[in-house]
Amino acid sequence: MMSVERDASPNTLAAYARDLADAEMGVGAGGLMAADETMIENWYAGLAQRGLSPATAARRRSAVRQFYRFALGEGWRNDDPSRRLDAPKQGRSLPKVLSRDEIDALIQAVSRRDTASAMRTRALVELAYASGLRVSELLALRVEAVRRDPAWLTIRGKGGKERLAPLNEGARAAVRAWMEVREAQRKPLPSGALLPDSPWLFPSRGASGRLTPRRFAQILDQAAADSGIDPVRVSPHVLRHAFATHLLEGGADLRVVQTLLGHADIATTQIYTHVASDRLAQVVREHHPLAAPKPPTED
Repeated sequence: MMSVERDASPNTLAAYARDLADAEMGVGAGGLMAADETMIENWYAGLAQRGLSPATAARRRSAVRQFYRFALGEGWRNDDPSRRLDAPKQGRSLPKVLSRDEIDALIQAVSRRDTASAMRTRALVELAYASGLRVSELLALRVEAVRRDPAWLTIRGKGGKERLAPLNEGARAAVRAWMEVREAQRKPLPSGALLPDSPWLFPSRGASGRLTPRRFAQILDQAAADSGIDPVRVSPHVLRHAFATHLLEGGADLRVVQTLLGHADIATTQIYTHVASDRLAQVVREHHPLAAPKPPTED
């Protein structure tokens, strides 16, 4: 149902599978289909005792509740033993963000070399920061999407919803450079013809045929180290956070940023207003003449 009716992404399906498998093992004999309210509540209470974060517990609660709603609708059960599960209280953490100077340093670090690997890294970083793509969307880009050097990409995001993602000149130049290198890497067959091209913009020799999120994270770690930034502060998602925060700092409308990020709920986008407000307040404190402490006056 999640796959066919809701068009859930492979990552979402995998997360639901893990959460339901945990519940199936945790409720005891008979699994979810035989569990009663007490068994479900004991399993849920045990998540915190196992050291799971409130966010993880909330996701597992959601998966189990949706499972039982589906079971009710299909007539597999005539009750919902998860109905009394309360959502865990959790504070909403602010996203990690790099400053504009740090983004510039990161891009400069990956631009110092002209190897094929460096060209690919620059294209990845420039694309992620220029368009705010999720890592899954970035790595799923097909070569045909950029072959004509577009100013916008059509992205199919969560739930199969399409949106437009902008590309600035820096990103377009980085992609053009990578495309030239990428084409030069294709090996000729004995007949002289070239091997069939991979459909992916960032191909890989792995099973999926394209670069994986894990490999991209490793590439970013090295780029961060080269630029003098702590690799712990840099990840594919941090580049998306920087895209949103820097737009808001520059005066972009919240609804526009919501559309560009592909958020279904504007409340998800609003978290970036806190980051932008904190950054602007810091600028005022550091640079406004009336914010500086006054020197003591002599009697």
